[in-house]
Amino acid sequence: MRSELSIYKFIGIVFGSKVSRALLSKLIKKTSDGRTRLYHALSAFAGLERPSGLGCWMDYLLIRSLISLASKALKAEAELEGFKEYLARPSVRRAVVSILKGIVKYGVTTPQMLDAPFLVVWNFTNMCNLRCRHCYQRADKPLPNELSLEEKINLVKQLDEADVASIAFSGGEPLIHPHFLRVAFEAHRRGMYVAVATNGMVITDEMAKKMKKAGVEYVEISLDAADPVLHDRFRGVKGAWEAAIKGIKNSVENGFLTAIATTVTKYNITEVPKIIELAEKLEVDRVVFFNFIPVGRGSDIVELDISPEEREELLKYLYKETKKRKVLLVSTAPQYARISLQQSQKFVSPTHFALEESEGLTYLANYIGGCGAGRIYCAIQPNGDVTPCVFMPDLVVGNVREKKFKEIWDTSKVFLNLRNRERLKPSCSLCSYKYICGGCRARAYAYTGDYMGPDPGCIYNRATYRRVTEKVKLVLRAQMVGRPGFEPGTPRL
Repeated sequence: MRSELSIYKFIGIVFGSKVSRALLSKLIKKTSDGRTRLYHALSAFAGLERPSGLGCWMDYLLIRSLISLASKALKAEAELEGFKEYLARPSVRRAVVSILKGIVKYGVTTPQMLDAPFLVVWNFTNMCNLRCRHCYQRADKPLPNELSLEEKINLVKQLDEADVASIAFSGGEPLIHPHFLRVAFEAHRRGMYVAVATNGMVITDEMAKKMKKAGVEYVEISLDAADPVLHDRFRGVKGAWEAAIKGIKNSVENGFLTAIATTVTKYNITEVPKIIELAEKLEVDRVVFFNFIPVGRGSDIVELDISPEEREELLKYLYKETKKRKVLLVSTAPQYARISLQQSQKFVSPTHFALEESEGLTYLANYIGGCGAGRIYCAIQPNGDVTPCVFMPDLVVGNVREKKFKEIWDTSKVFLNLRNRERLKPSCSLCSYKYICGGCRARAYAYTGDYMGPDPGCIYNRATYRRVTEKVKLVLRAQMVGRPGFEPGTPRL
């Protein structure tokens, strides 16, 4: 078996050589329909269109040769036919275009710098019908300066022109905003993968059908507990659990790729096994266990964050359980990639959407794996502010009312730092898993004030965790002392 290093070198020869980059540079030019020649060559490789003319045939043959060489380098020849089927999806072709355009511009880098994000999470509105204790947005009422419908349509156009592959609408609660279906359809019409993160409260069968017609493909519904009382208490509205369950059932029945999203804290960590059992009964496709980040309202309950030791055990448990479950269990904690490799030596979770056994994927994780903030994804606020991650709402790098999205993506100093793992601070910078993990940048920023600092949620950073925890305790005590009914040791919930 080739060493990991030799495979990296081979990929560099195939895609990163001056000749390959020169050839690829010709393919990233736009055609009359606004797509790149590369996009059309990928469509031809997937069998969706027949090349017309000598130039188109040359484009197709070049892409076919490069993909064939790459599949051999990654020892993934058997997966080539499946890759062709995968390329039939417009969003996948967009993602490949972004990767190859990134290689043309930057060469083969570790991690790989992209020409555009795979995913943009758009906090569509600040309005919400719940009052969740951990809400990173402090969502309640719409902001007075949210983007107009015209500005939203223009933003979708900008994301399209930048070759963004996917848009995930979040909030607040996006489904209660009158613009949602119109804007979602615009993204779908332009070939982007459309997802929505929702509390599920308004997903009736009728609403699910409207979402389907608008082109929504993925629905992620928040559920904090299998126990209705615990969920409702955390969400701030009685009946929220029952409505969420109905929303999940309607999403499954209407054919969406459906996920449950659970933010794990000390409040609900014992609910995790029950949530998994419930997820299987509801026949959802996956459960995404989110890192709790103390921002927004979450900063008021920071003491509910689990310790590095608890997180380590949780991620080991999830890996063990997902091997024997029908439902896929993943986590937004980037340490999940490290743990999956340590536990198996062959399974890896390069992003929080997958966990697979693949030698090729294991190598690929070094290029695209770990925290994606500002690197393979970013966030947009309701007013057009661009941030590296939804859990870093105060780290604004630009606004789409003032600059084009693509210009912000290409030039932000914060984004450029996040794309260079060599700039991480110890101990993340010293970790042998920094390319497939790199630590949660939002957690580092929330706890240390440095988005390149150590992630206190990792077991390898226990010293940092103890230091910041002591500071948090002092601040909380100062805030709580003197409040009516306060006594040391009183639970916050």
